[in-house]
Amino acid sequence: MPDIPLLLELETAADAEAIERLNERVFGPGRFARTAYRLREEAEPDLTLSFVARVGTLLVGANRMTPILIGQTPALLLGPLIVEPVFRSQGIGEALVTRSLEAARQAGARLAILVGDEPYYARMGFKRAPAGRVQLPGPVDPARVLYCEIEAGAFEGVSGAALGR
Repeated sequence: MPDIPLLLELETAADAEAIERLNERVFGPGRFARTAYRLREEAEPDLTLSFVARVGTLLVGANRMTPILIGQTPALLLGPLIVEPVFRSQGIGEALVTRSLEAARQAGARLAILVGDEPYYARMGFKRAPAGRVQLPGPVDPARVLYCEIEAGAFEGVSGAALGR
């Protein structure tokens, strides 16, 4: 696919329906049973850190950042990261994550976590969390619990249950 003119912009309330439809196409109804969705049920995403990707007027991707606590430590839950299937492998997902992390850094956030594949997210600064340090509300493969220190050293001493805030 040739280079596409991609526009990244802050998510607005007007994007919610299009994001939900994209989320449904990409992840299906089983998405509600996932552990990360349980956290998202407890808190609203921070729209100052959540971005959408558009090609023209077409919404082709989105990434949200939701405020959580890990024990007593404030953090952000990244995701869902969703990209329209025909636009995958074009760097859209990485661009969305990078933009969200940059906005989080500028806002003074120190730490982000997600449940995902380490080989993909490692290039954006995520590492596997030591088993048992972050307890999520539901079953999850410990190898898929990843963290990113937005500020160096932010994961030191962090442990506990993750809750929406």
